[in-house]
Amino acid sequence: QVQLVESGGGSVQTGGSLTLSCAASGNTASSYCMGWFRQAPGKEREGVASIYVGTGATYYADSVKGRFTISQDNAKRTLYLQMNSLKPEDTAMYYCAASPFYSWQLLRVSECSYWGQGTQVTVTS
Repeated sequence: QVQLVESGGGSVQTGGSLTLSCAASGNTASSYCMGWFRQAPGKEREGVASIYVGTGATYYADSVKGRFTISQDNAKRTLYLQMNSLKPEDTAMYYCAASPFYSWQLLRVSECSYWGQGTQVTVTS
């Protein structure tokens, strides 16, 4: 089992920045990939960014490339999502997830076995 706890969400104006954190505990060695997903009201959950834990390779959705950066601190077992140049369309609940699969592309919802409870990000115009 892997437990994930997100933090760092909040409300910010357009163009602002936020950094999300995801603290992992439990059997984290079984998680080969980790990622950030988001879900806006009335929409499906979508992948935002993911990282292959072993190599640090990163993958991003086209909508956030150049604005968001995913990173990890293996010693702290923490995943981060630095979000810059935020737009109103980035407003959503953001979830951290862990996958037991090797993936060389942006993680998909179906590939993730463990989820955090989510943290709300609201971008106002």
